[in-house]
Amino acid sequence: MDKNRPSLIKRVSKIFLKTIIGIVAIVALLLVTTFVIHRINLSSEADKIEDYGQKIKVFDGTMNTTMDGHGADTIVLLTGFGTASPRLDFEPLIRELDKKYTVITIEPFGYGLSSGTNRERSLNNMAEEINEVVKQLNLDHFILMGHSIAGLYSLAYINKYPGKATAFVGIDTSVPTQPWPGYNSAPLDFLAKAGVVRAILKFSGNEKPKDESEAHRLEQEHMITMKVTGNKTLNREATSLSASFKDAQKLAFPKDLPVLLFADENSPVKGWTELHQEQANSVDKGKLILLPGSHYLHHTQSKRIVAELESFLRKQNN
Repeated sequence: MDKNRPSLIKRVSKIFLKTIIGIVAIVALLLVTTFVIHRINLSSEADKIEDYGQKIKVFDGTMNTTMDGHGADTIVLLTGFGTASPRLDFEPLIRELDKKYTVITIEPFGYGLSSGTNRERSLNNMAEEINEVVKQLNLDHFILMGHSIAGLYSLAYINKYPGKATAFVGIDTSVPTQPWPGYNSAPLDFLAKAGVVRAILKFSGNEKPKDESEAHRLEQEHMITMKVTGNKTLNREATSLSASFKDAQKLAFPKDLPVLLFADENSPVKGWTELHQEQANSVDKGKLILLPGSHYLHHTQSKRIVAELESFLRKQNN
């Protein structure tokens, strides 16, 4: 037996342990560095975020809303989950809609320039908050248009407050019966608070702006993203999503409600087209239009969405 073998194993173990400790120390130092830089930037960006919209007192907080255009017909826009600034995210779509419609964008609690809330992020509460906003804005009738998870919240609102929405338009909206594996926001929340998300966005090759106006919008959107990502209200909404999908399965659109759905033709979600076609077929005046692009169809397909919407509405009025 080699008498030097035990000492060799001992030396290798020490080297391995030192290596692990060194890696952990480097990671810890990097996290401390990104955290400090993130906090400094948040402080400096607070004064650079430009105010916009109207703040409406809703239950225990304030919800920010914006109004664009002056058309006779009103469209209320509802955002998808986790979109930092709904108004800025919907900008390409709003530019097309406000030529003919009055466009109201609602920023839910925890989003954009709205405050947080201590209310549960249940399907029922989300519907109540939408209703409180439209009530205070004196909106009796409007077209409800939503993206992503707004498909569930819109379904809840339309069932709880019938007669307000004259039509529903979905932009790659969530469907109650879609596959839902659950969502754990804790990892993203940690990375956001530690400043890692900021570092990743900085070095990942951001979207190239077309002009100064778009560059300004993207800068504002980035600062708001850094401000709201990982907040407690969004965290509670993420935790509530599984229950929201389950509760929404008890609901359906009224048979006489016109429903126009746009869906990503290349969605990775299993059965995405069939689920939306089933939803469109569930009403007397339903239509599904498949579009190329990503989940955020309103970023690249706004002109087509508005053109199809106007055609759809004309047919309903004939």
